[in-house]
Amino acid sequence: MTDNPQSYRADGDGTGVGTGDGAGAGDGAGAGAGNTVAAAAVHAPAHEPPLWRVRHFFHRHPEAVPLFVLLCSLAGFGLALGGKFFSPFALTLILQQVAVVGIVGAAQTLVILTAGIDLSVGAVMVLSSVVMGQFTFRYGLPPAAAVACGFAVGALCGAVNGFLVARVRLPPFIVTLGMWQIVLATNFLYSANETIRSQDIAAQASLLQFFGGKAQLGGAVFTYGVIAMVALVAGLQYALTRTAWGRHVYAVGDDPQAAQLAGVSARRVLFSVYILAGLICALAGWVLIGRIGSVSPTAGQFANIESITAVVIGGVSLFGGRGSIAGMLFGALIVGVFSLGLRLLGADPQWTYLLIGLLIILAIAADQWIRALAR
Repeated sequence: MTDNPQSYRADGDGTGVGTGDGAGAGDGAGAGAGNTVAAAAVHAPAHEPPLWRVRHFFHRHPEAVPLFVLLCSLAGFGLALGGKFFSPFALTLILQQVAVVGIVGAAQTLVILTAGIDLSVGAVMVLSSVVMGQFTFRYGLPPAAAVACGFAVGALCGAVNGFLVARVRLPPFIVTLGMWQIVLATNFLYSANETIRSQDIAAQASLLQFFGGKAQLGGAVFTYGVIAMVALVAGLQYALTRTAWGRHVYAVGDDPQAAQLAGVSARRVLFSVYILAGLICALAGWVLIGRIGSVSPTAGQFANIESITAVVIGGVSLFGGRGSIAGMLFGALIVGVFSLGLRLLGADPQWTYLLIGLLIILAIAADQWIRALAR
């Protein structure tokens, strides 16, 4: 039986969920017909060709594909640009550029792991940042209280999404598409399309720009936003792979009926995922203020598309139940490497979109090829 959390999930109390067509609960091994079929399908016999073994490895470690692409892209641009590309400034710039996308991508990854999708993440992020700014400057709240209000708004938006998906059982695509439009309109109506200048924030509410501050680590300079992104990814990676809640997330995304039969409350898991995604989007809104210095209702308009791009390139399956937060981070870094590398080469910016589009299609094709192991 494989010990990969993406291929098999089992609770510590003895409940197990298999990735096949069946589910079983037993003495801690999660024995059942589905597990038996899955185990036979993913273990390579000794006589299988090397290509099968490569495919099996990627099935067990989906984050290995984007990591390989990231290393190849770093090597390629390094050879083309030399020391200019590998300078501390260039590498830290890549991290700073992907900090917001990486945080929003973490929220998107949680939802996609449950076989859903959240088109409202970018709008929730911007609305949370607008609430933080407006509550400080319009209503005179202390910056800390305004930040807390921004997180409350993010959690509320996530709770509405989670209720409609988990309880009312509406399709996640439709729910979050509608929420995207509602939140986007609310954002512009509430803010009156007003931008709060960075000078005013620095003078009266510097806490809002906290994540724009910089720290020196090992000779390299990182913003607090980058550190927050890395800490968030590390924390979620641990939660998804080392806790019962994380195994339940994978189980619900892989086969919600089997998970329900094994004693996992799919509704509760979905509701918690959407609320957590809303809170993460609020964090991204706070980081966004530090990144651009101001509070703007028009900032981060494409964060939903950029987050889905990072998730897909990062090897997270759009069908749910397979992938990792670390893979999403690798996907976001790939986009950052291509953007900066092509810019330093003096290429037309459209080449970035063209190459990223090709990577998305190739990532989906690779996912289909790898997922065939579980069929």
